[in-house]
Amino acid sequence: MKIGVVGAGAWGTALANLLAEKGFHVDLWAYETEVCVDIMESRQNKLFLPDIRLSENLRPSNNLGEVAAGKEILLLVMPSHVFRSISVNLVHYPSEKTIIVSASKGIENKTHLTMTGVLQQLLPPRLHDQIAAISGPSFAKEVAKRIPTAITVAARRSKVAEKIQATFATPYFRVYTSHDVIGAELGGAVKNVMAIAAGISDGLGLGLNTRAALITRGVAEIQRLGSRLGANPKTFMGMAGMGDLVLTCTGTLSRNWTVGNKLGHGMKLDTIISETRTVAEGVKTTKSVYNMSQKLGVEMPIVEQVYRILYEDLDPKEALNILMSRVLRHEHDEE
Repeated sequence: MKIGVVGAGAWGTALANLLAEKGFHVDLWAYETEVCVDIMESRQNKLFLPDIRLSENLRPSNNLGEVAAGKEILLLVMPSHVFRSISVNLVHYPSEKTIIVSASKGIENKTHLTMTGVLQQLLPPRLHDQIAAISGPSFAKEVAKRIPTAITVAARRSKVAEKIQATFATPYFRVYTSHDVIGAELGGAVKNVMAIAAGISDGLGLGLNTRAALITRGVAEIQRLGSRLGANPKTFMGMAGMGDLVLTCTGTLSRNWTVGNKLGHGMKLDTIISETRTVAEGVKTTKSVYNMSQKLGVEMPIVEQVYRILYEDLDPKEALNILMSRVLRHEHDEE
């Protein structure tokens, strides 16, 4: 099987290497020339996934068409804010048998579309049933080190999900299937906003009680939005929901938690962003989710306060006061 992976960040490289180690021929597209050179010369992605030896079956390239053409599976792992601009250059390559898988977690700012929603806009309708999404608790570094991990692949058609399941599954990488594409993607995207909130809480020196409350109420907000958009509520109790949320809100490997933690310590967002080359998806996703919730009339108080901290320079301590002083209510009141 020939597989193309578009995006050579940590997650894209980890997934590409997992597939290559299974014996598949994997072409990996990297935007950065230095990434291609490093992989070819040292079998490492020193920029995004250092100290991991990469399979000889993984072939790096800066040629997008070369990576996308003639593939049975095309895996897209680009940052969400460039997902459309890169995907538009791929639409002529998939055949009717090509499965297109999004492993990117985010929501577009202008359209409020998930990544598979973007693909449905760009690809002809005959390919829509060939689209799938991967989501779940999975730090790239741990997957690359073969630490046991479980994720979910969601697709409209069972055969598509099962094909991806069989392709990716290893003794250390367990894959579940789902039909709830929108739920899997919402869980994977909105949890990044909650991870920023958890990082802020930890940066302020608040306790484990606070973090647990944030995670629990974070699930409630994700479920509320998911319900409005037609997702299956059970999805948010699974790998793409609670699993990914807990990992990202508690793991120090999380880029989004790290951004929040620095905000909690008093750093400004511009300074934080300028200090790193890696993308914390939650920063842009916060704007998308906040604007979407306002448009749909879905109450998401944690998302609102994270938005105000990021984009209106609200003091994190004031945001906490606002959350804690909200009108008292029934726990499961959805209004």
